[in-house]
Amino acid sequence: MTSSVIRHDWQAAEVLDLYALPFNDLLFKAQTIHRENFNPNEVQISSLLSIKTGSCSEDCGYCPQSARYESGLKSEPLMPINEVLEAAQLAKSQGATRFCMGAAWRKPKDKDIERVVEMVQGVKALGMETCVTLGMLTDEQTESLKAGGLDYYNHNLDTSEDYYSEVITTRTYQDRLDTLERVRNSGINVCCGGIVGMGESDLDRANLLIQLANMLQHPESVPVNMLVQIEGTPLMGTEQLDPLMFVRTIAVAKIMMPKSRVRLSAGRNEMSDEMQALCFFAGANSIFYGDKLLTTDNPMTNHDLRLFDRLGLKSAGSSYA
Repeated sequence: MTSSVIRHDWQAAEVLDLYALPFNDLLFKAQTIHRENFNPNEVQISSLLSIKTGSCSEDCGYCPQSARYESGLKSEPLMPINEVLEAAQLAKSQGATRFCMGAAWRKPKDKDIERVVEMVQGVKALGMETCVTLGMLTDEQTESLKAGGLDYYNHNLDTSEDYYSEVITTRTYQDRLDTLERVRNSGINVCCGGIVGMGESDLDRANLLIQLANMLQHPESVPVNMLVQIEGTPLMGTEQLDPLMFVRTIAVAKIMMPKSRVRLSAGRNEMSDEMQALCFFAGANSIFYGDKLLTTDNPMTNHDLRLFDRLGLKSAGSSYA
């Protein structure tokens, strides 16, 4: 048995024990497992575009796209396909291998899915992998996306089941699990992670990772987001998470899901280069690239390239190892 054996039976006590390891021991363990499964000096690059912004009926406490909050965000309808493809071409020219499209819907209408499928097909024609996040799906919509060639569907759990109602009340945890099951059953790759720094406990962070790692099949991509606090949203003013706890979360995710790509997602604009370097050492091997993540700032592309150069990292293909 290798140290990176795939498990689906994690318990809270042992995950909390991982979190409690001396920092150097935890990172050494995570880096060892990372090297068994991936080239440690390659990072997969994704680019994210908001194809429909704002006016969402959900009440996610972190999200400026909710129609319930006065965040100052300007709502925008579904983008024309040609503008989406122009953005995808630009992302490809800057080194992205996967193009992710996000729409602020609770659940899309069938006519919306038809337009998104056209976008997916256009992006794939550019030679890029595709990912979308559209909210809850029906079986028929999921099958339409699969038939259209979609590679990945993103649907985050956000936090633990116990803490979930502190953040969101308009959609249940089971709703999210049901959508993930539909996506998995259709044969689309799963992109699923969460957000830390929302006031959750150590146990909540552990239970989020347990929920992901104890799925019948681990998500191929696991985005780990640091809360970006935005004026007008309920989570504005939440106590900041210790940056080293964020790094620990990356390491524990890698240990629990050795073959998944763990992605540094929202919050990178607030992270120092040194913190990001620790995350890469802890097993993060995917990032969102570009100056925007849906509606929040992200490090500029040129800064990312300089950081990669300083760390000796290079862009990787994104096939699931």
